[in-house]
Amino acid sequence: MAGRIPPDDPRYLAERMARTLDWNLLRTFVVLAESHSITEAAQRLSLKQPSVSMALKRLEDRMGRKLIDRSPGEYELTDAGRLLHREAVEINGSVLRLSTLMRELTDHVQGHVRLTMASHVVCPLFDRVLSEFHADHPHATLAMEVHSSADAIAEVAAKRASFAVCLVRERDPAMEYRRLYREFFGLFCGPPHPLFGRENLQRADLAGHSSVSFETDRLQDALKPVTLMRAEAELGQRITGLSSHLEEVRRMIVAGLGVGPLPVHVAARDVSDGQLWQVPPYENLPAIDVHVVWNPRAVKNRAEELLLGRLLETIEVTPIEDRTYA
Repeated sequence: MAGRIPPDDPRYLAERMARTLDWNLLRTFVVLAESHSITEAAQRLSLKQPSVSMALKRLEDRMGRKLIDRSPGEYELTDAGRLLHREAVEINGSVLRLSTLMRELTDHVQGHVRLTMASHVVCPLFDRVLSEFHADHPHATLAMEVHSSADAIAEVAAKRASFAVCLVRERDPAMEYRRLYREFFGLFCGPPHPLFGRENLQRADLAGHSSVSFETDRLQDALKPVTLMRAEAELGQRITGLSSHLEEVRRMIVAGLGVGPLPVHVAARDVSDGQLWQVPPYENLPAIDVHVVWNPRAVKNRAEELLLGRLLETIEVTPIEDRTYA
């Protein structure tokens, strides 16, 4: 028959898989791939373990590949499993977003926008955009979740979040990035610390003191300039506290656990209130850029399109000098 694809043609196999593959198996596999055992996946799916094991077997049979190595004491994705997980996450995200788009299709903008944020983003420009967006579209809803920057971007890549506002270590060519603002980090201590309140401090005065910092304060990570600043201050090797949340790093500094880095404009009020004291260096502070990150392959609802578009347009017309907080 004209136009019929022969069974030995690779396109036939691809079309047959598209027709017969159970999408629920892919959803189950996403959970399996992100768990540490069949038992854990079954608990997350609210299913019995044999049902999840059977679903995995059906999917492996359908794919003709082993997807998870489950030898005694081992539970690890195979190369085929890693490839399928990457694609299944995107498919699952698209299906979830499709139902949301259909539900939100009305004459006025009432979509839901889910943002993933690095902790304690302080940016007047961003706040102004949110205020203007809500004034123009009061039926739209917003959810803002705080994650580490890496996790925030992962949520956007999986199409579970509209966009992220966070630090960026390495750029994924599949994602889009725009610098939102620039901030400068200084070193601070709290009232219990022996350096608190001391005038005319020199960098040498910091030598040997313990420190607290961020989990991304490493030479290979997004806060590399902050790591170098701490090293040049000759602070002791012992880091007494770590967190991915700025509020918790601040808490440890105020409590006197050690000297720690914070954005200068974020710490300004605490300095004024006597909760923090800035220590050297005072000049040539490391600059850190905070970005907007979005997935261009994710289908966005009207609210997401309008908010992201407004934010990017505002960034475009605002010189970086006016988006730099010192």
